[in-house]
Amino acid sequence: MSLHLHHDIVIIGAGAAGLTLALELAATHKVAILTKGDITEGSTLYAQGGVAAVLSDTDTVESHVQDTISAGADLGDEAAIRFTVEHSKESIDWLIEQGVPFTRHGDKDDYHLTKEGGHSHRRIIHAADATGLAISKTLIENAVAHPNIHFYPDRMAIDLVTTQKLGIPGENRVIGTYALNQAEDQVEVFHARRVALACGGSSKVYLYTSNPDTASGDGIAMAWRAGCRVGNMEFNQFHPTCLYDAKAKTFLISEAVRGEGGRLLLPDGSRFMFNFDERGELAPRDIVARAIDHEMKRLGVKHVLLDISHKDPEFIKEHFPTIYQRCLKYGYDLTKEPIPVVPAAHYTCGGVVVNQKGATDVKDLYAIGETSYTGLHGANRLASNSLLECIVYARAAAKDIMADQSVRGDFMIPDWDESKVTDSDEDVVITHNWHELRRFMWDYVGIVRTNKRLLRAKHRVDLLLSEIEEFYSNYKVSADLIELRNLAVVADLIIQSAAARKESRGLHFTLDYPDKLEHSSATILKPRIRS
Repeated sequence: MSLHLHHDIVIIGAGAAGLTLALELAATHKVAILTKGDITEGSTLYAQGGVAAVLSDTDTVESHVQDTISAGADLGDEAAIRFTVEHSKESIDWLIEQGVPFTRHGDKDDYHLTKEGGHSHRRIIHAADATGLAISKTLIENAVAHPNIHFYPDRMAIDLVTTQKLGIPGENRVIGTYALNQAEDQVEVFHARRVALACGGSSKVYLYTSNPDTASGDGIAMAWRAGCRVGNMEFNQFHPTCLYDAKAKTFLISEAVRGEGGRLLLPDGSRFMFNFDERGELAPRDIVARAIDHEMKRLGVKHVLLDISHKDPEFIKEHFPTIYQRCLKYGYDLTKEPIPVVPAAHYTCGGVVVNQKGATDVKDLYAIGETSYTGLHGANRLASNSLLECIVYARAAAKDIMADQSVRGDFMIPDWDESKVTDSDEDVVITHNWHELRRFMWDYVGIVRTNKRLLRAKHRVDLLLSEIEEFYSNYKVSADLIELRNLAVVADLIIQSAAARKESRGLHFTLDYPDKLEHSSATILKPRIRS
């Protein structure tokens, strides 16, 4: 018999988006936060650069809007962009009120603002080079201290429970979720009048990623199975500069290093970015990533070099203490030498389609942060707009929830049914499929694509989906199986979206359609009606 738990709202994920929503609702709602592992784990923790916002008298909303449209290759939703930027200052003010220790400008009272690729002004407020850590730590401390916020670590959401899935007539609405308690190896039932997906993106679908292991597209896959549309899944951002080291895996080297003068070099020490874009190292990430990928393939080398050693050593240590120390750990001194870097999957620009309130197609279901598609990022994300999106849309969702005073009846959710499944003695199947999926996504649906590569990937993913679903139906669920199932769904969505776009734009580059169309629109996929 399953354990049943009841809350006003269940939030899946404890990054900036989920924590902001929880803190905004906690005064009037009983909140549950489910996390796959420790409550501190998530992509927010690893965000280095900062939060983009209009905070200077020399900057304007219009300038930030235009920079975002330009970086998004003219595919962003201008209404969503303007909405986000217009709420940027109040979002930063809210974070400051929460106690986030942003870096100040010397001995002055004002905050230090830095500049990153694609921005026309210094508008990135930051906490040294560990902004995500500062935000995460502050918001977690506040959430843990609140009596109405309850954390449930080591819970992996399996699927959303909707009225449609239970055969209840009327508008399809979410009423809870099943979650695997990994410590007890038991499936629990979380009842809620609302559910928010704040699970992050799906970069783990690729072989190399800067993201933590939690980024397996769970929220996107669950929303798709629940009946939600997804948008722009072909636009996957590859961060151009991740430390190339076997022990470091793919430790991210912040955009801010290039913003403060870092130079990209070939093995012979020559610069190359101005051969690809007049902005050089400060070009948007898609251009920089493709340039690096091109040079690596042209020269047959495993990495390029990033050099900021020409700057004052104390400047480097002050502005990039975390990166400096981490590089030292692996034998590289930023103040004395260039470091080896490669691109790696970093950010999912698409996701679950939502409105300006963070609401999805399913009643009472919200998606916020990287899980969502708001229209902000278009075909490429402007640096440091992601944390801003988390705060703006989480607060918008909270406002929408608090404004809705309608009475909701309680629905019965059945226990998780394990009567027809057995323990698996062939976990090697999961491991094999896991590696095959991430390898062919890297090879065929990566930085540069072709029709033939996408067709090969589609054949592979169709076979995997069938095999995984058969495995899922006959064996007890495990954390690895749940993630693999979600990754396969997300991989299929990426492949379908990439095949549908007959042009090269932003993060989607195909050799078969190298030019950008004069007119284009978002790629929206609609799931089949499910019973």
